[in-house]
Amino acid sequence: ADLRRENRPAVPRERTPPRLDVPWDQPEAQVPTVEVLHSIERPGLTPVFGTTVPPSGASGMLRRLAFRLSESDVRHWLLLLLADRVNVLEGLVQDLVHGRVPQVLQEMGLNAHWREHRERALRAVAALAGLA
Repeated sequence: ADLRRENRPAVPRERTPPRLDVPWDQPEAQVPTVEVLHSIERPGLTPVFGTTVPPSGASGMLRRLAFRLSESDVRHWLLLLLADRVNVLEGLVQDLVHGRVPQVLQEMGLNAHWREHRERALRAVAALAGLA
């Protein structure tokens, strides 16, 4: 912006004053069909939001508790992290209830780790055995 007008690379496309004619209309508000958690810093829901995974179970209770707190409070974020971990455990229990044995090691990618980094995996197993 400090160069002379003819030496600036964007001059052919620059406008004075700059363009501000953005054709933006607020989208039609989505109607919530499930519980949607939102920050206490905002008075209501945004016009568009996701509803794929509504809060449920113990992890849902933790999320509801977290959203009673301000986003500037570290407890808000720690409760959300805890809720994620609890949700993983709920998913494992739900798999067992439905008669499916969760394949945790394969889902974590340990088969691929064993294939690609066998020496490193053996050292980790040896270190864990030494600690035990």
